[in-house]
Amino acid sequence: MTGWQKKPATALLILADGTRLEGHGIGAEGHAAGEVCFNTAMTGYQEVLTDPSYAGQIVTFTFPHIGNVGANDEDIETVNMAALSGVRGVVLKADITNPSNYRAAEKLDAWLKKRNIIGITGIDTRALTAQIREHGMPNGVIAHAEDGYFHDASIMAELKAFPGLEGLDLAKEVTTAQTYHWDQTGWKWGEGYGTLDKPEFHIVAIDYGAKRNILRCLADQGAKVTVVPATATAADVLSHNPDGIFLSNGPGDPAATGKYAVPTIQKLMETGKPVFGICLGHQLLGRALGATTSKMHQGHHGANHPVKDLTTGKVEITSMNHGFAVDKASLPAGVTETHISLFDGSNAGLSVDGKPIFSVQYHPEASPGPRDSHYLFTRFINHVRAQKGLETKPEFTKA
Repeated sequence: MTGWQKKPATALLILADGTRLEGHGIGAEGHAAGEVCFNTAMTGYQEVLTDPSYAGQIVTFTFPHIGNVGANDEDIETVNMAALSGVRGVVLKADITNPSNYRAAEKLDAWLKKRNIIGITGIDTRALTAQIREHGMPNGVIAHAEDGYFHDASIMAELKAFPGLEGLDLAKEVTTAQTYHWDQTGWKWGEGYGTLDKPEFHIVAIDYGAKRNILRCLADQGAKVTVVPATATAADVLSHNPDGIFLSNGPGDPAATGKYAVPTIQKLMETGKPVFGICLGHQLLGRALGATTSKMHQGHHGANHPVKDLTTGKVEITSMNHGFAVDKASLPAGVTETHISLFDGSNAGLSVDGKPIFSVQYHPEASPGPRDSHYLFTRFINHVRAQKGLETKPEFTKA
């Protein structure tokens, strides 16, 4: 009888401070550097790993069982399939089990390989999360080699070369390459996704890394959506004669993306058309109004973040994914803070006094997460309705 033998490591996670974690590889082989963050969502791992806002990051899931419902072609959030999503890697506690869900089309491991995402299992994600919470989001490199051989010099060279997310414009990497139209509506049980047949409104969305469910939520409001690249000029946007303008979510440092996005947004605000921003779009709108943004210590990543809407007094549970925030103290006169995070008091929303311009830091479209904040899409389209002389609709409906 032979003694117990430990399985050899086939994956590594090395942090900038020298921390070296060994585990077992899943997904693609190779190595990739990125910022290591943690996500507290208990569901929606496929949506998280296809959210372009995670470009440049290695995602650590705090929920231990990831992959147990498999993967499919419906729960994908990135629009730009050529760019996939930009996520650099995934860190898990437990090995991936066989999927147990009627919607599963393939195992998560195979899905990760197909999307060229490197993964590692067998990591004490609770300890790693505590380290990030105490010391901030570190740069790191994730590596997977089935034969257990790692070329340390190449791995460490990639880690050293990774500049971090501050000062990095990633919107250009995940945005659409060309303008297109969107008319897909939300998913319904037993029916799947629908199609908007008779649009009432026309929204132009600037794609800094847009999620599909945002576009679906706009279509659910009766809006045909024209999606334009992140580098589109104000003239490009206005050439489509929109009823309203949407600024999408996305990855990277808003100060870097803002070099070309802020002048465009400022010109668009001058038109008086309704403007709505989410996540990076919120940060860019804040900068266009004269506010500043800064890097957060650990960021907000999860589907259970409480936010207070200061305009209604209501508290909603939201989906969040950001590592930068608008500095609330820098909001200029004429700009009102509308939402705050109840975790740390950071800014989570703003509006321009007397104008149909507003934005939120979190993700009201969810995917994953609760739908408490879907009312914001009604609020946006109500601004459009008001400008067109149409009757507005209630933001909230009785259950």
